[in-house]
Amino acid sequence: MANKNDAFLKKLLATFRVEADEHLKAMSAGLIELEKKPAAGRHAEIVESVFREAHSLKGAARAVNIKEIESVCQPLESVLAALKSKQIAVSPPLFDLLYQTIDTLGGLLAEDALLSEPRQAMFEPLIRQLGDALQGRFAQSAMAQPTRHAPTAPPPDAQVETAAPVAMAAPPAATSLASETVRVSTRKLDAVMRQVEELLSPRLASAQRAKELREVTASFAAWKKQRARIRPALRLIERYTEKTGNGTAGGMSRFPAKFPAQELPKLLEHLEAEQLFMKTLEERLLRLSKFAAHDRRTLAGMSDSLLHDVKEMHLLPFSSLLESFPRFIREMARDQGKQVELVTQGSEIEIDRRILEEMKSPLIHLLRNCIDHGIEPPGVRQDRGKPQHGTITVAVAQKDGGKIEVLVADNGAGINDARVKTAACKLGIVSAEEAEKLSEPETRALIFQSGISTSQIITDVSGRGLGLAIVQEKIERLGGMVALESRAGAGTSFRIVLPLMIATFRGVLVRAGEHCFVIPALSVERAARVNQRDILTVENRATIPLDGQAVALVSLGDVLELPRRKTTHRDETDKNPEKASVVVLGAGHQRVAFRVDDILGEQEVLVKTLGRQLARVRNVAGASVLGTGQVVAVLNVPDLLKSATRQAAPPHIATEASAETRETAEKRAILVVEDSITSRALLKNILESAGYLVTTAVDGMDAYTTLKAGTFDLIVSDVEMPRMDGFDLTAKVRADKRLGELPVVLVTALESREHRERGIDVGANAYIVKSSFDQSNLLEVVRRLI
Repeated sequence: MANKNDAFLKKLLATFRVEADEHLKAMSAGLIELEKKPAAGRHAEIVESVFREAHSLKGAARAVNIKEIESVCQPLESVLAALKSKQIAVSPPLFDLLYQTIDTLGGLLAEDALLSEPRQAMFEPLIRQLGDALQGRFAQSAMAQPTRHAPTAPPPDAQVETAAPVAMAAPPAATSLASETVRVSTRKLDAVMRQVEELLSPRLASAQRAKELREVTASFAAWKKQRARIRPALRLIERYTEKTGNGTAGGMSRFPAKFPAQELPKLLEHLEAEQLFMKTLEERLLRLSKFAAHDRRTLAGMSDSLLHDVKEMHLLPFSSLLESFPRFIREMARDQGKQVELVTQGSEIEIDRRILEEMKSPLIHLLRNCIDHGIEPPGVRQDRGKPQHGTITVAVAQKDGGKIEVLVADNGAGINDARVKTAACKLGIVSAEEAEKLSEPETRALIFQSGISTSQIITDVSGRGLGLAIVQEKIERLGGMVALESRAGAGTSFRIVLPLMIATFRGVLVRAGEHCFVIPALSVERAARVNQRDILTVENRATIPLDGQAVALVSLGDVLELPRRKTTHRDETDKNPEKASVVVLGAGHQRVAFRVDDILGEQEVLVKTLGRQLARVRNVAGASVLGTGQVVAVLNVPDLLKSATRQAAPPHIATEASAETRETAEKRAILVVEDSITSRALLKNILESAGYLVTTAVDGMDAYTTLKAGTFDLIVSDVEMPRMDGFDLTAKVRADKRLGELPVVLVTALESREHRERGIDVGANAYIVKSSFDQSNLLEVVRRLI
């Protein structure tokens, strides 16, 4: 009985910790908002909200008999009630005391604290300070050195840019709560339950198929037994046939005398029944094959839908990570005598909670960098004609291909390139001569090198030059990338691109030599086939022209140090030796084109680690199993780019001739509508190479929205797409008065007569089938239409 009671108590306390954590977060957010001095009406509303949260927390603590939290909440309620009735006024010392109280309550939520013996005496000083606050008195300790607990601090392995005084760890309960539990809306649970219930139908169908297969197997076994019985007669006929050369040439009179005549009717009967049996067996197998294909499609749809819904249960809004940052920024800015306001956008966007947990430390480093290196003191900002308070923006936006972009920007001083070069020279990363030749992007890239810091002194906050190096490492470990932009006197921004999910992602499958590899589509800027004559040589390095620049071209096989194939003739599989398959990978301002033997397509990829023994393999992030059962390596794009720089020179401006060719090209706007990133990139590359201005959309719905917002000369669209397909998009365009005359070219794998006729019926100007696709045909059609 005692064991049951203990288990129930632990369960009850776990529930209480979740509820209490939410109350404390709401109270902290309310105080942050209150400190911004809102309008009178809003002021009363915020105080009322914080008061209610404190009251609810006190009631919950009383329900589970946690006297310490209840005893602290009681005077806290009294202070908030006095604030509500305007008996006391808001002031910095009051805010410090309220934040200190919230931190103390957060510390009490730790599991060991909840289960330990009561320690009422430990909180008496705080309770007295709250009592004094009611009288307008504040303890000097609270005024001079308020307790500063940043809501979340980096884990021990990331403590590089700061020490404990500025960013102390959050209470254990608050930090571990997200990894142990996750809240899921009933709407998502209901959706998953419906999916699971619907699995009953294919389960019954599979049982029926199994039964039919057993019947076919039994029929085949019976046929084998019957054939075994007449095998002696068949052998006699075989021997006779071997001697005479044709067992039927002389009729039955020519059979050997030993042939058993009584077996002949059975033999003929068996041969006739065998023909009927084979026909029946063929029909049953065809029927089973048809139903199996249907069941496969049904199960594939259900499993995809169920996987999607279960993935959604792992998603959390970005706000669950951002909600602790206003407090962190307030404390750090005040310590440095700066005024900083945090602006968040897109915090409702949901992302894999595991990515959120891993992004906590990089974001804290970036925010710390913005405050310490970016935002100037109020006096300096005023002298430069800026508002006294600086602004840090954290904006989250959803991108195509299952990606999100996180922007962390400040309106501070920007990056001093000269200091970066000086720091790099001091560490021996580059020589003084090399530093002078560095371009602006190359100089900015040095910021992410370990040891580089523009701070003139080393403090507990900065100066060690490790923060941004760890930021880049952690983001790349998640399969993302980070880019830096800065303008002197205007501020600095970090753009982080991350996958929405960790376990699965879209990957581009390529072949190099005898091996296949998967490249995360997140990092693939485009995939294309380029003419051999377009491969230029710049400073003894192979390059291809891309968007006005010569992008370095390297062989993927050479970068991975694969053995070259020893062939004396041209590879027979190369359908067009005049063209080379390339995949352009990008990270920030860096772009490198990798030459491959073939681009096999794009697919969903489940990545697996290589195990402890191979925890870190250069250029390889993990492995995946294809539908064929083949195991392929998943490549690490940041490693590939670093390896490629050893073989390729920095990109330079493209040749004069190619620039002139692009300038003479007619700049017409084309909208490419395609849900596959590979096909979309291919079409975009073909049309841009021909001099057109190309905008892309991921499906018909996205395309129609884009058409409403801009002006285009032509649409190139796929047919089979989610939400709105190409046929429906064409019909919608034709029904629109403004867009009705816009040419539409459908490029699709659907090649039946019915699909072609439907394309004509909805008003498409051209219908190009992908199986016979040739870029010259597409360009000819486009030129003819516009």
